[in-house]
Amino acid sequence: MKELTMEMLESFRRGYENDRAARTATAAMAKTEISELAFLPAEAARLNGAFSIEVKTRGITAQEKTGRCWMFALLNMLREQVADRCGLEFFELSENYLAFYDKLEKSNNMLEMVIANADKPLSDRKIEYILEGFWDGGYWDMAADLVKKYGIVPKDAMPETYQSSHTEQFMRKLTSLLRKDAAELRRRIAAGEDVSARKQEMMAEIYKAECIAFGCPPQHFDFSWRDGDGQYHIDRNLTPHEFREKYTDLDLDAFVTVTNEPTHLKKEDMLYRFHYIGCMAESDICCLNLSMPELKELCIAQLKDGMPVWFGCDSGAYGARREGVWDPASFDFDGLFGGVDFFMEKGERLEYRDSFATHAMILTGVNLDENGRPDRWKIENSWGKDAGRDGYFVCSDTYFDEYVYEAIIDRKYLNERQTALLEQEAEVIEPWLE
Repeated sequence: MKELTMEMLESFRRGYENDRAARTATAAMAKTEISELAFLPAEAARLNGAFSIEVKTRGITAQEKTGRCWMFALLNMLREQVADRCGLEFFELSENYLAFYDKLEKSNNMLEMVIANADKPLSDRKIEYILEGFWDGGYWDMAADLVKKYGIVPKDAMPETYQSSHTEQFMRKLTSLLRKDAAELRRRIAAGEDVSARKQEMMAEIYKAECIAFGCPPQHFDFSWRDGDGQYHIDRNLTPHEFREKYTDLDLDAFVTVTNEPTHLKKEDMLYRFHYIGCMAESDICCLNLSMPELKELCIAQLKDGMPVWFGCDSGAYGARREGVWDPASFDFDGLFGGVDFFMEKGERLEYRDSFATHAMILTGVNLDENGRPDRWKIENSWGKDAGRDGYFVCSDTYFDEYVYEAIIDRKYLNERQTALLEQEAEVIEPWLE
């Protein structure tokens, strides 16, 4: 392996010192955020304006210091149905309620995976994956599974706590507890014991810890509101399932995850599935990988029918949080760093771990140009009203092409060929390759 020599370093130093623009950039970076320096306001201004297709939504939610965006996005879709039926201009479902069961299901799945793979050595790749644990993040399938299994409740029935909106320390303690439990389960299994009773005791401990941090989920509650005409209503003694069935009718089983991940592993028109550490023990994540033009066409069709689109993207790429913009053309990182070329093809960014879906939101609009092609997309975020434009963001179509990786589409919008692809046997991939 060749080493760095003093001659090389001296050459590098002279090159820097003779580059006046580089020295100016050094002075600027000493006191300013890099993304602020690279931001080009005039380019971002191109994304201003109304949208030719737009879905009405009511209110911006705030996930605070958590990774619950994927859950917020689905609940924000369901919220619109409740608001429509009850004549409300603002309404919010309890994210804390669903997140409680999410952590419980993830814990159960992790322990079940430990038990199922107890014969493997600690150096095995699957065991390493399991022991990495999980955080708040998740996929559409997980949110849909939670709603189907546990129902939903209004936010008033299980409001946020400090811990539910600031989850880092609790998640660290939970992960530590689960690793301790994993070590014990492996020891017991190696000794030939039946661990089912002990595992249930472990889950009881986790349930209690969650109740202490987040509150105990309600089994029954009253739902009261005043409609747009000021009329008072109350619906008493509802269960979470009764509330969902009475106030929403979104068929979660009708939706399919459509991805655009052009890697060597994930071929175009490929149906694939994987078992994520954060799934329920009995569930997998299933996706249909299509071309980007097809994915965008499906998103537009759903928006035209007045239905927002849950989607996942890399929110860390070319984003201005204060301005509410995602757009590669609005940032000149290459120029700021003296002409360094940072661009990678989409597939390579995924394969080399430079980019992946870090955030989920809902598309609520799109603007079509004179040729009927999209040029910008409207987004409802879950970062609160102080981010973006009163909580709403816009992304360019270029950003959409490069950094949007998945969208949740009602299968009624799929064409005959795409629908047939859902009937093929799904390719199983390892979750750490997802």
